[in-house]
Amino acid sequence: MAKKLFDYQLDEPVDGFFLLKDSEVRIAKNGKKFLAINFQDTSGEISGKFWDASDQDVEHFQAGRVVHLKGKRENYQGNPQIKIQQMRLTHPGEPQEVTQFVEHAPLNTSTMEDEVNQFVFAITEPNWNRIVRHLLTEFHADFFNYPAAKKNHHAFAGGLAYHTLSILKLAKSVADQYPHVNRPLLYAGAILHDMGKTIEMSGPVSTTYTLAGNLVGHIVLIDEKIVEACQQLKIDEQSESVLILRHMILAHHGLLEYGSPVRPHIMEAEILHDLDELDASIQMMQTSLGHAEPGTYTERIFAMDGRNFYRPTHDLTKGDLPTDDAQN
Repeated sequence: MAKKLFDYQLDEPVDGFFLLKDSEVRIAKNGKKFLAINFQDTSGEISGKFWDASDQDVEHFQAGRVVHLKGKRENYQGNPQIKIQQMRLTHPGEPQEVTQFVEHAPLNTSTMEDEVNQFVFAITEPNWNRIVRHLLTEFHADFFNYPAAKKNHHAFAGGLAYHTLSILKLAKSVADQYPHVNRPLLYAGAILHDMGKTIEMSGPVSTTYTLAGNLVGHIVLIDEKIVEACQQLKIDEQSESVLILRHMILAHHGLLEYGSPVRPHIMEAEILHDLDELDASIQMMQTSLGHAEPGTYTERIFAMDGRNFYRPTHDLTKGDLPTDDAQN
């Protein structure tokens, strides 16, 4: 059985087929071109640099293509890296289907659809329920297929729905513990909060940001869709119920400098922000810890202030954290 990226140990020779998730042309200090690459398979992604890249190399080694790679597993500034020795495009008869190299959510689509629908049934406020159903129908295929991010948390196929479902389950626990929390509002906000990423990003393979994603962003994009839904459903978009729902989405990044046009001013909006942060942080730590051996530190996690995390030896084994097999 072929090794996956994270099966290779430090200083071990690498020899296998991998997807070019990202391939960006840069200029080295000597003035020559090189490619900053992220290699990907179902175990995750590792970066590498292809030095002295010719125009033909730039043309051949574009994101979204499968390559045969020979190199060595190294570390650079605390993060795993591949030293590229040889790289070529695949030949006929060799692996070429990009989807076999894409990481997937631990739950299959039908399971996530069923579980999300159970939460939709619990949205008892009529306007919120109609808006959520309308937008879930409009973005259904992409919502259950897209990643939640290009790089950081839940950056795998189905990650958007999986992240949303995780927040919904956390929201249920919070609402069970605190009866004064508006459960239907929290559920509706959770389902819609990141749905704009289906417009912001290109899809689950070699994910990039669309023009609308770069210039407008997912928060404003889905807020616009909520307003459009109200117009199509003949719901007063200036009613308090709609304005409160829009506030849930607009405020969910918490701070203006993190992309929210307004800070949370409703209890449920603050809760949604906190649950969003919690789930994203746990997923990033969990993924990194799954790549670390007991008694060692993870790679540095950029989205968590560049910190790395220690994996204790006394109570953790590989079986306690997600493995590649859990994806299949």
